Amino acid sequence: MPLHTTSPFTAAEFQRRQRHVCRELARRDLDGLLMFRQESMYYVTGYATFGYCFFQCLYLGTDGRMTLLTRLPDTIIAGLDSVIEDIRAWHNLPGSNPANNLRDILEEHGVRGERLGIELDAYGLTGLHYTRVQAALTDFCRLEDASNLVTELRVVKSRAELACSRKAGELADAALVEANRLAVPGAWGGDILAAMQGAVFKGDGDYSGNEFILNSGPRAVGGRYMAGRDHLCSNDQLTVEWAGVYRFYHAAMMRTILTGRVTKRQLNLHSLALDAHAASVAELKPGNTFGDVYDAYAKVVTNARHFHFTATGYSQGATFPPSWMDWPMFWHGNDTEIRAGMVLFVHTYVATMDQKHVTAPGQSYIVTRNGNEALSKMSMELVVND
Repeated sequence: MPLHTTSPFTAAEFQRRQRHVCRELARRDLDGLLMFRQESMYYVTGYATFGYCFFQCLYLGTDGRMTLLTRLPDTIIAGLDSVIEDIRAWHNLPGSNPANNLRDILEEHGVRGERLGIELDAYGLTGLHYTRVQAALTDFCRLEDASNLVTELRVVKSRAELACSRKAGELADAALVEANRLAVPGAWGGDILAAMQGAVFKGDGDYSGNEFILNSGPRAVGGRYMAGRDHLCSNDQLTVEWAGVYRFYHAAMMRTILTGRVTKRQLNLHSLALDAHAASVAELKPGNTFGDVYDAYAKVVTNARHFHFTATGYSQGATFPPSWMDWPMFWHGNDTEIRAGMVLFVHTYVATMDQKHVTAPGQSYIVTRNGNEALSKMSMELVVND
């Protein structure tokens, strides 16, 4: 049975994940792990919160015992939403230092003098928090960076996780239906965004790890969220990047939609992007590397003498703000091997050298034993609305 009514995972699945982490700790000759990444906590226990913006740490020992240290409001969520049994609160009081509370917890676990892994690459472990942890644990235990330990386990998904990814793909498609319908001359970007986000929520989806990106006119070449909304012109270009999200699992997509009269230059640009995307996806299979996927994209675009990014996508999974981008990423020279069970977003950004025109087809895929499976059922052909 699932952990609770909204969790897609059973307690047994979380136990398997914990055992995998413990085995990896033992392999690295570590006696425990200090988790500061929210993604790791969710993966190991089902616990999800935005409270990682404050001091929060989940300790897991090789004996399988866990303790969560967090602020009081988040202890309630952890009790409702996770398999964690030992949940401790630190309190906002003058002179309070949660790193000292953490040391006391570790003393209870009997790890004085032991080697512990710590997730240094974590949004929640700010420079201030880390200096406090260092000060509290100096002469108590030895710390070793283990930021990649849980991340590398998370990258290959279980059947239950892939079911979440497929659901996220359905929600992403539902959002695209709204964008294609509403992106007409005179339409306001706020209405398009509201309909796209609404489609995700109506399908029982969740907030995404970062903002939906919707840029038009000269801003269409920008690959980041920009404040403010424009009305689409009679001959306009609209770049949209968004994600379907289900139980924090993401399936990102990207499209360019045109309004009014389409030029031959724009048609040729989109055709080039589709060729580059197809070349990338052809490399998306077990045994190839992330660098292989990028190189296939770059070769097509460079030969056509068009502008392109130095990365062309990344892994997808259960991620939290400020970004839905996960490890690893497609860039030249990345020798990380592609494996079955990965969920990967391939975006094919191509622009003219003057960066006045852009097209950006992209969608997410599950890597299978022999190739890949697209999470989207939508066409990648250019949409032009008049």
